[in-house]
Formats: sequence, structure tokens, C-alpha cells
Amino acid sequence: MSEAAKPSGGVGARLFQPLRIRGLDLANRIVISPMCQHAADDGRATDWLLVHLGKFVLGGAGLVLTESTAVSPEGRIGLKDLGLWRDDQIAPLARVVDFVHAQGGRIGVQLAHAGRKAGSEALWEGGRAFSAEQLAALRWPRLGPSAISPGPGWTVPQELDAAGIARVLQGFGDAARRADAAGVDCVELHFGHGYLAASFLSPISNHRNDAYGGSLANRMRLPLDIARTVREALPANKPLFCRISAVDGAEGGWGMDDSVVFARELAAVGVDVIDVSSGGLSEETRALPVPRGLGFQVGFAETIRRETGLLTQAVGMIVDGPQAEDILARGQADLIAIGRAALEDPYWPRRAWEQLHGTSDFATWPVRHGIWLAKREQGLGSLLEARRRELRTRSDSGH
Repeated sequence: MSEAAKPSGGVGARLFQPLRIRGLDLANRIVISPMCQHAADDGRATDWLLVHLGKFVLGGAGLVLTESTAVSPEGRIGLKDLGLWRDDQIAPLARVVDFVHAQGGRIGVQLAHAGRKAGSEALWEGGRAFSAEQLAALRWPRLGPSAISPGPGWTVPQELDAAGIARVLQGFGDAARRADAAGVDCVELHFGHGYLAASFLSPISNHRNDAYGGSLANRMRLPLDIARTVREALPANKPLFCRISAVDGAEGGWGMDDSVVFARELAAVGVDVIDVSSGGLSEETRALPVPRGLGFQVGFAETIRRETGLLTQAVGMIVDGPQAEDILARGQADLIAIGRAALEDPYWPRRAWEQLHGTSDFATWPVRHGIWLAKREQGLGSLLEARRRELRTRSDSGH
């Protein structure tokens, strides 16, 4: 772990200690995980995304990450994904970034290419893969390392040739420069969940016999080239995160030992933080499921942190402050990412503070909120505390 990446001090709960990564200072260790909203207008950020992301900054998160942001039209998961494949997509994203910065927050963009899992409906529309006829009408090619479908209902992707690989690298580099122009504080690469980079990594989906297939070193080549391209496109002071699937869930597929090797190679090309998820290679990866208990992916982050010395970000079923604090105290990760818990309560970080410190610190809230809540606490403090005791007593007695 580099000196620049060590905690810069702070007292009390580890969850609320600051962290410096390259030139980025985070006020705490809480990160809002990318969550697909499918609310963009031809790749451009909309008011929905301004409110969606802005509320998490008001809620007290140290870093907010955008949803999967496509580096090309064919790299989208769905029609309304956020994108950075054109210059006219910079200003709408910059509007969101400016709001976050005005509130004292930090924001990063997750760059992605969905590869052979591109082109599908939003979950609330059914989540089905677009048919061959739909793709043809949209002039939308599915691309992958080999002509292998990710599962039933998905078309067989076109195998990327040398020119296609060059376009992917160009797309990531250009998108990184646009992200920087929009003012983001960091970039995350999405190399997990069966999308393009992950499909090159796995021997299940990559049957190539050229320089991008076969051995582990060859299967890592395109993802590492992408990471190197993005690192070179960013200013040296902006951190680069990378989300991986530590295990892809498929029998005979990508495993934990592979991820340790890959993480070391990512660090060598300038990646600063490994965001550790799992699964998603295809629609047929139920042979080796990861049991979905509380913190079910934390052990993967711990292993990578221990074996490589890299900063890691834990994600997945982390539900409250004490759990998050315990992960940090045990040295299992350096950052805690939350997603759906923040959808349910955008003020999750402030609730975590209350859980860990036994009190609210309204001075740290947005002033337009905190001043009123502090006044309310003064007037209702004893009544609220009596009510809390009553609720705890009911809960303890099972009523």
C-alpha cells in the first residue's frame, strides 16, 4: 500500500476516517456503488440522474460512482444507459459533477463495455435480451471474445477482430478523457459481471487461439490494455478503480487465484483500488453460486488485499454501520460500497454515524437540513429518546 493511499488521520469509527488516494481526498470510507438507472437521453445525463446521484452526496457518502457508463453505443447494457462516446455527453454529466462538488462531495464515473451481454430491457420491463431482429433494426452488434452466447435468449456475439479491439481501446481512452473534461474525481473500470472485459478473462467465454486467448496472460491482455489506456488518458492525480468478479460462478471458469494474479497486473498498469464483486459471466452460472448471506463477497476483498497489498472495496449485502465498521476493523477492505441499502435510505451514511457514535452530528449535514434537525432535536430530544427506548423495549420483548 503506497503512502499516498494510507488513511490521513481522523478519530472515532474507521468508517468515518478520511482516505487519500493519489490526489483524491475522501471524507470517509463509504462509496455509493454504481446502480443502473436506464434514465439517460441518448447517453446524456438527465434530471433523474442529477437527483439520483445528488441525494447520496447530501446523505453523506464519501464517494458516489455513476452507473455503468458506455464507451460506445454498442457497449450499452440498454437503450437508456449513460454514455461518454460523444462530446455532447460531457456537459450534462458535468452538471451532475458540479452539483456534487458544490455540496463538498466527490464523484467518479464507471466506464464499461457490455460486450456479449449488451442490448437488453430494463429490469422493470422484463430484463429480456434484445432479439436478433431488434438488434438488426437498431444496427446494434453484440461483440465478444468468441462466438459463444452468454445463455438462452441471447444471440451469438460477433468475435472481435484486431480492428474491433483497437476500436474498444480507443473508445475507453476517449471516454476517460471526456470523463476528465466533465470534472469527475476518479474513474472506475467495469471488468466484472460477464461484460466485455470479464468475458475475455474467462476460459468459458474466451476460446480464442491468438494473443488474446488461451493462457491466463493472454486472456488478461485486453483488460490490461484497457486499464493502461485509461490510466494514460487520465491526469496522474486522479485514481483509477477497477471492479472485478473475483469468481465468475461458472464451473471451470475464472477463480480466486486468477483474481489475485490479475489484481497484481492491474496495479502494475496504474490501478489504485480493486472493487471486488462476483458472478455474472452468463445466464448459466448457477453451477457454483456464491451463497448470498450478509457480506457474502467480503472474503474476496480480504484475500486480494492480503495477497497484493492493494486497496480494496467491499460490496454486497453490507447493511449497517456496525457491519461496515467490523469489515474495516478486521482489515478486510479499505472502502465500503453500498447500493440498494442507499436506495432505501439515501442517508445511510448518517444513520451509520448514529449507530457507531450513539448520537447525530447535525453540524456535518447539509446546512439547509442540519440546522432544522438540530433545532428539532433541542425541542424534542427527551421525547424522541423516550420513544426510541420504547421501541427498543418492544423489539427486545418480541412485540
